[in-house]
Amino acid sequence: MDFGLSEEHQMVQRMVRGFAAKEVLPTIQEQDRVGGMAPFIIPRMAELGILGMTIPVKYGGQGMDYISLGLVSEELEFIDTSLRVVISVHNGLTCLTLLQWGSEEQKENYLVPLSKGEKIGCGAFTEPGAGSDFAHIQATAKKDGKDYILNGEKMWISLATVANFAVVTVRTDQKTDQAYRGLSTFLVDLDSPGITRGDIHGKLGVRAGSTGWINFQDVRVPAENLLGEEGEGFKVTMSAFDSGRYTVAAGATGLIRASLEASTSYAGERNAFGGKISDFQLIQAKIARMALDYQAARLLYLKAGWLKNQGVRNTRETSAAKWYATDASFRAAAEAVQIHGAYGFSDEYPVERFMRNAKGAMIYEGSNEIQSLIQADYALDKRRDKKIRRELPSYDHQTWISGPGKI
Repeated sequence: MDFGLSEEHQMVQRMVRGFAAKEVLPTIQEQDRVGGMAPFIIPRMAELGILGMTIPVKYGGQGMDYISLGLVSEELEFIDTSLRVVISVHNGLTCLTLLQWGSEEQKENYLVPLSKGEKIGCGAFTEPGAGSDFAHIQATAKKDGKDYILNGEKMWISLATVANFAVVTVRTDQKTDQAYRGLSTFLVDLDSPGITRGDIHGKLGVRAGSTGWINFQDVRVPAENLLGEEGEGFKVTMSAFDSGRYTVAAGATGLIRASLEASTSYAGERNAFGGKISDFQLIQAKIARMALDYQAARLLYLKAGWLKNQGVRNTRETSAAKWYATDASFRAAAEAVQIHGAYGFSDEYPVERFMRNAKGAMIYEGSNEIQSLIQADYALDKRRDKKIRRELPSYDHQTWISGPGKI
């Protein structure tokens, strides 16, 4: 087992680290204060090729593997969670879901421009009354000739007002007594008549990111925009979460590292009781726990990424990585605030932003309570991963970097 990073992995890591540090870090504090993402960020990500990085070249992507996706997520959230959210939503929930479930025609029409960053995608799953209780969503789609008519509302949607397309899961069968089997997933053009959307303000964290709501009122969607088959919406969405949760886990690992570096730097400068606070054992214990959590979280997400590269089902490993890393990131950020004392209570230092941002990841992409139930089911042998019709493709370097070819 090789724990080292390849030359390609290190190159991607350096490139994204440089972009985030030089182009985003100088303004991120102000963006967090005013509540909005700088307009240059998403176009710049497109220029760097990271919006479709894990998509084969023939579909407009960069042909990178899933480990690269994890490393990029870590580096982006090291600066701010809002950067990683773009990758989680556009690449994880949208592009990888299209790669796994889309028809060749859908990949040509939608995945190619999304991978190139010419269009932006989002995942519209959560509703005002259905988050973790996903099987009981209320939005509907009814067949009408060659189209479906969508009605309902989606809430807490990242990139809602920025995206051009959304992967949307709704109920197509009201009669089934098994709620999970009545769902279907569509790719929806957000400029379609009947769609209204807006931003959510007053968030605790991720203030520099876009979060909003989308309302569908008699929205007509062509039947060919169905992802997978009718009734497979739950499978499609859960597979999307496997991709999204992976980036959340890797990103949270970056936030642990940010909290650790901020704490070691401050502790080495702050004097109290006649010496540096870095000499105090209680401070050292906090920093030691951050360092341990960083190593553990990183190993968990790298293992999940390695399994993805092999084309092996990784729901258990990805869930564990998301659960551990996000809990640990909040713990690290809270301890970083404590180490900074009164300054940690002010946005003069970034650690209070880290703490606010860290809390959100414990809730979205499946709350950590849900992750604990998933892990308990596996441990108690109550969960069986059934073979789904389309697994996320394993990474094949020669195939993925070849192209463009005929789609």
